[in-house]
Amino acid sequence: MSDQRPPMEPVPTDSAGMAELFVELLEVEEIDRDIYRGMATPGGQGRVFGGQVIGQALRAAMRTVEPDRIAHSLHAYFIRAGDSEKPILYLVSRDRDGRSFNTRRVVAQQDGEVILNMSCSFQVEEGGLSHQSDMPDVPAPDALPTEAEMIEAHRDSLPEGFLRVAEKRPLEIRMCDPRAPFDRSNTEPQSNFWFRTRGGLPDDESLHRAALAFASDMGLLAVAMMPHGKSFMDPDMQVASLDHAMWFHAPVKADDWLLYATDSPWAGGARGFSRGQIFNQDGVMVAEAVQEGLIRDRS
Repeated sequence: MSDQRPPMEPVPTDSAGMAELFVELLEVEEIDRDIYRGMATPGGQGRVFGGQVIGQALRAAMRTVEPDRIAHSLHAYFIRAGDSEKPILYLVSRDRDGRSFNTRRVVAQQDGEVILNMSCSFQVEEGGLSHQSDMPDVPAPDALPTEAEMIEAHRDSLPEGFLRVAEKRPLEIRMCDPRAPFDRSNTEPQSNFWFRTRGGLPDDESLHRAALAFASDMGLLAVAMMPHGKSFMDPDMQVASLDHAMWFHAPVKADDWLLYATDSPWAGGARGFSRGQIFNQDGVMVAEAVQEGLIRDRS
């Protein structure tokens, strides 16, 4: 079984084209029962983005449950760095099919080696007791500068790698506390930003949750380095996600603006711990995420 695919066309730059390609990126191809393949990163170079692996792994697990079973949580460990230029194989284990819940395990592999282990759970829709935290009081996305405007204002001081990633990212971002990218001033480990997909997505709740899983890997390690004036682009920093957990609380539209309120309550032992709450514009908390990552200072 070959893991090679024909070369990708150039990455589109228009919103509709980027949204279409993002849907294709999140989809997985069925190879055999409970075995799926996710495409390589379009125009990718170096390590694959962890959110892509999580999103594709979740999409593979979704293919093994009934449509009325909605993903409500996932817990993943990043084992090895993946190669963004190669497809990824996903092996799904059907651990349990209950009357209300389904549990799945997913192993992601490249070149015969495991790059990610993930457990996820699905549930039929139910009512029940309900409460949530309040959304932070932040400016609306339309009142904030676009990422493109921020990049243009600081283009001469930005690393080529950052520009390459930002231009191909399928998500639009607007920072609630805009400052120069890679500002090295020591600040509180807290960051709020709005995001949405570049262009509309099909009306499929499972797809939108996979898109949210992809996006949830953004910015969490960065906030853990803020009190230390460090960035993942610093040559003396070794940065990598170690594990990632996520809980889906409510229906979500990933192509509408969502607020990611992140903070980092702890760092030590060359690791940083971060958490995030995701709200829609109506103030509904749609998801939460936590992550621990390697933030090794080699200076």
